[in-house]
Amino acid sequence: MDISKFVAPEIIFGRGSLSQIGESVVRLGVSKVFLVSDNDVISAGWVDIAVRYLRAAGLETVIFASLTSNPKDCEVTEGAARYLTSGCDGIVSVGGGSPTDVAKAIATIASNGGRLKDYEGINKISTPLPPMVIVPSTAGAGSEVSQFTIIVDTDRKLKMSIISRSLIPDIAIVDPELLKTKDAKLAAATGVDALTHGIESYVSLAATPLTDIHALKAIQLISKNLRRAVAERSDMEANTNMAMASLTAGLAFSNAILGAAHAMTHQVDGLLDQHHGETNASILPHVMRFNLQACPDRFRDIAVAMGEDVTGLDDMAAAERSIEAVKRLIEDIGLAKGLSELGLKEEFIPLLSENATKDACLVTNPRIATREQIMEIYRNAM
Repeated sequence: MDISKFVAPEIIFGRGSLSQIGESVVRLGVSKVFLVSDNDVISAGWVDIAVRYLRAAGLETVIFASLTSNPKDCEVTEGAARYLTSGCDGIVSVGGGSPTDVAKAIATIASNGGRLKDYEGINKISTPLPPMVIVPSTAGAGSEVSQFTIIVDTDRKLKMSIISRSLIPDIAIVDPELLKTKDAKLAAATGVDALTHGIESYVSLAATPLTDIHALKAIQLISKNLRRAVAERSDMEANTNMAMASLTAGLAFSNAILGAAHAMTHQVDGLLDQHHGETNASILPHVMRFNLQACPDRFRDIAVAMGEDVTGLDDMAAAERSIEAVKRLIEDIGLAKGLSELGLKEEFIPLLSENATKDACLVTNPRIATREQIMEIYRNAM
């Protein structure tokens, strides 16, 4: 008998749900909050609103925003030191994937000690983390519900994947209102990240019926709404659907893990400090083509979820439609760039490929990928 486990936090979803942040933190027994965010989210006004709700609930707040778009281990070290001297007993993140990943990493170091690289890989966290409430401001990372944190190792110039059930927040508050202050380029990039999560989790070796439901729903929602969300940032129906897509894709990949696309983008992002969604847009179609022969029936399902008519086609021909649909979507939202346009040089490919073979996300890719095959995918994506 097959046994699978599906883990998720408490989820509060809906326009205006940011108002629930104070009550949510109080329920976790927290008295002083360490709030992690970034300067863009602060400038948009969302941190001020969150702090107002926290104070109304009787909570003190310390704000930490010393982080970059691809968060680094040194930023986590600084944040953990601040947390330990602040007298805080709980962590809140308001922002995209970067503040969320930093919040989780700070919680890890503050409670478990050591260096962040000590926890690279799967299930290496042993001591419980402080209470965490996560409020995403983008529709892409899905970190608010995942057991992942992804942080750049500045010595090795790569992104570390830290995977543990301990990293799943206690409460996720998903308020689509926060998406309206994103610009079109960020909406596009984060949307492709969510799409990649949906696709990779659906073809993952660790996929289950529960993850399949969430993965296919995410792919369907993104296919129908991402173009609208990029074209008109005030379209709240599209923003709400993209928020749900990011959430469902997060639930899918948190439990099914990912694949070669993320194993490869982690290396590029760590080296070039590129936005993760843009790198995914360059690599995803090529990884899909590499994986096609391993599970054409699954890629057929993806094509159908993206609105493709596959009537009368065999599985392989129908599967090809999924790649075509992804490439059209990426082109329509302005992200059709090769890795060379993002700054990648041929000379970097051997080292990036070697590092990708060690990434935890490669374990669940549906087709075994050697260093040489990964090098070829990188070159095809140039």
